[in-house]
Amino acid sequence: MNPIPVVVKIVAIVCAVGVLMLGLGQIGSLVQERQMRAHEAELSIAQSQAGRQALLGPVLHTTCVEEWDSVSSDGWDKKVTTDKREFMLSATPRELVIKSAATMEPRYRGLFKVNTYAVKATLQAEFAPLTALRPQHEHAGSRLACEPPVLMVAVSDARGIRSADLHIAGQALPVAAGTRHASYPGGFHALLPEAVRSDETPLRVELGLALSGTTTLAVAPIAGDTRMALAANWPHPSFGGRFLPLTRAVRDTEFSADWDVSALATKAPVDFAHGVALCEPAADNDADAATRAAAAPAKDNACVELFSVSFIDPVNPYSLSDRAIKYGILFVGLSFVAVGMLEVLRRLRVHPMQYLLVGCAISIFFLLLLSLSEHLAFALSYAIAAGACVALLAFYARYLLGGWRAGLAFGAGIAALYGALYVLLQMEQTGLVIGSALLFGVLAAVMVATRKLDWYALVRTLQLAPVRNSGG
Repeated sequence: MNPIPVVVKIVAIVCAVGVLMLGLGQIGSLVQERQMRAHEAELSIAQSQAGRQALLGPVLHTTCVEEWDSVSSDGWDKKVTTDKREFMLSATPRELVIKSAATMEPRYRGLFKVNTYAVKATLQAEFAPLTALRPQHEHAGSRLACEPPVLMVAVSDARGIRSADLHIAGQALPVAAGTRHASYPGGFHALLPEAVRSDETPLRVELGLALSGTTTLAVAPIAGDTRMALAANWPHPSFGGRFLPLTRAVRDTEFSADWDVSALATKAPVDFAHGVALCEPAADNDADAATRAAAAPAKDNACVELFSVSFIDPVNPYSLSDRAIKYGILFVGLSFVAVGMLEVLRRLRVHPMQYLLVGCAISIFFLLLLSLSEHLAFALSYAIAAGACVALLAFYARYLLGGWRAGLAFGAGIAALYGALYVLLQMEQTGLVIGSALLFGVLAAVMVATRKLDWYALVRTLQLAPVRNSGG
């Protein structure tokens, strides 16, 4: 018996698998490149309109200067110097109620869609009497001067502010750009009138705010009790930040959510008092950033605590295509196993080039899926790509395996594999167990089918048998 032809064939098939792995790797690189292009499209729109938004406020602050004279003597001479200190006083609401509604306004850069939104919100804040904004002398005989108290609202991207309608104690007040707070440059402010400053009763503020942003909206819970209700005409929210909503309702075309955060549960009011920065919320797909923020010690956390919601597309063609490609070599291997089993059981001789062509047809499926899903719904793209590849492979197998019945059976098997892959893509949490069970089932079927096969006799038969790989 001369085993060299069998060994050569096995080596050739292994080389074919290697070539197909290189091809799948190139398709995977193309998916990553398209993902980067989609991210660039989001950045482009954010730079042109407004980025992910974080909201802080309303809060009160005032800047004061205390001056005092110090007398020092040097021998017979006395020297008088004037010293001063600058400091800021601030006050956060003891209660903040936000009622808001978001409307999606998708934007496009070429093929890439980016979810932008417009929020209309009513903020009702109640402050304790303004005693916290009345400075105390630290030096006897000093002179104190304070700027008029300012009510400010800060946002991470001021370009998204469309309008602000402010009422304090029933009086409409004009707002101006900027916050007059060095740590929070983006936003707007209003000066408190004299009558409000001298009032000893709690201060009530009502603000109507229209704000736009891209993909994510976040709020800093800086009040003693922060309550927010949000409704949106989008059925795919992803809640993040440091606090999840207490209640949520997700329907076919919309969702609603309610948050209630006490100052006992967050250090956001203390962060504001210390001038901790208001950061742009992390993107929903930036898992590494979210993990780092959650794991960072409090002293290293340079951003005010937030709660957030992202308006995501659950069927992301690039992430699904990337996941599908990870199963590509498995598909090629299972297809080769199927061809090999038919070759063994039906005493056929299949050339390594034919193995390669079958693998190429399966690999092209992933490229078709990627290209079609940029224009069509993912499910439809998957059906078209899978249908085209199944039809091609069934037609080719009719000649490869010697008859239409065998070709159609082979095509049905490939269709079943594509169906299994679609199920794996839809069931992300259970994909591993389903894939493992599929592999075990295929291995069991091969072992059962070949349990009585004499492999030594088979090798001799295949080496002596004439070529029979086509049929009419």
